[in-house]
Amino acid sequence: MAGDNNSESRELDPALTLPAAHDTRAELLAAMPEIDDSTPLAAELARDVRRRIELEGRTLPRPEQTRVITVANQKGGVGKTTTTVNLAAALARSGLHVLVIDNDPQGNASTALGVDHRAGTPSIYEVLIEDAPIAEIVQQCPDIDSLWCVPATIDLSGAEIELVSVVSRETRLRRALDAYMAQLEREGKPPLDYIFVDCPPSLGLLTVNAFVVGREVLIPIQCEYYALEGLTQLLKTIGLIQSHLNPELHVSTILLTMYDARTNLAQQVASEVREHFAAQTLRTTVPRSVRISEAPSYGQTVVTYDPSSSGALAYLEAARELSERGPVTAGADRAVQEEQVS
Repeated sequence: MAGDNNSESRELDPALTLPAAHDTRAELLAAMPEIDDSTPLAAELARDVRRRIELEGRTLPRPEQTRVITVANQKGGVGKTTTTVNLAAALARSGLHVLVIDNDPQGNASTALGVDHRAGTPSIYEVLIEDAPIAEIVQQCPDIDSLWCVPATIDLSGAEIELVSVVSRETRLRRALDAYMAQLEREGKPPLDYIFVDCPPSLGLLTVNAFVVGREVLIPIQCEYYALEGLTQLLKTIGLIQSHLNPELHVSTILLTMYDARTNLAQQVASEVREHFAAQTLRTTVPRSVRISEAPSYGQTVVTYDPSSSGALAYLEAARELSERGPVTAGADRAVQEEQVS
C-alpha cells in the first residue's frame, strides 16, 4: 500500500524491545551529550532523540476495565480525528487492544487507519439505523494487529435525520457496543482495553449517541484565540447527558493541540486551559506538524508513518500519560463542569 517506502523507518529498534529494554534506555540516555539552549536546533533534536529512546518499545499498563472514550468538540478543525487515531495507534502499538468507532460522516478516521469506507461498505450507519451487529462491520487496521475500526461511509450523513424517528435513538450505539463486547467474551477473545469514538463537529444525535456510549470525554483544544469559545455549550450538553442518559459520563482528559511554543498566544491559551482544567489537562501538548498532516494521505497515522517525528512522539507521550494516570473521577470532574457552566 502507499507509504510502504517508510516501512523501514517504522520498525522499532530491536535493542529497545528486549527484556532488558529499561537498562538499554538508561545506558543510551546516559551516553547522550549535554546540549544547552545556545544552539536551539541541536537542543530540539537532542530532546526528540531522548524522547524516542524513552518511548519506543515501551509497554503501557492495561486498564482494569475497558475505557470508552468519546473524543468531542463541536468546533471543527481542532484535531479530534487526528487525536483519536493517533492515540489509538500509540496505545495499540504498545500491545493493548483498541477499537476506533468512526462516528463522523466525513470518515476521516477510517481513512487514517487505512480501512475500506467506500460507499456501500458495511459501516456504523448500518449499526445505528439497521441494527447490524458491530462484529459484522469491524475491520482490522492493516498496520497494527491489535487495532480495529468500525468505519463510517457517506451514508452516515443522512443518519441525523433518520434517527429522529427511530426508537431509543440516543442509546442505539451503546446497546450495539454492549452486545459486541458480550460476544467477544462468549467467544473467548481478548477484551478491548480502549474504545475511542470519533465525533462530528456538532452536537446532534450522532454526538449524543457517542456521549451515551462513552464513560469519558476527551476534548482536544486548539491553542488559538477561539479555543475556548463553545466549550461552555459543550459542557452544558455533557451535563444534560449526565442527568438524563448517562450518569457515568465525565470529562476526563483535555489535550492541547496545534501548539506553537514560539507564540505568546499559544502559551496564554495553554495557561488559561490549565488554570481552569488542571486535573484534566495532559502535560503533553501536540505541536503543529507537517508529518501529522501528511500521514492520512498514505492511509496511516503519524505514529506508523513517521514514528520519529515530533508529532508522533507527542502522541506517544500523550498515550503514555493517558494510560498511566488513569481516568479522572466523575466526582472531581463534576465540580469543574458546574463551575464552568455557572
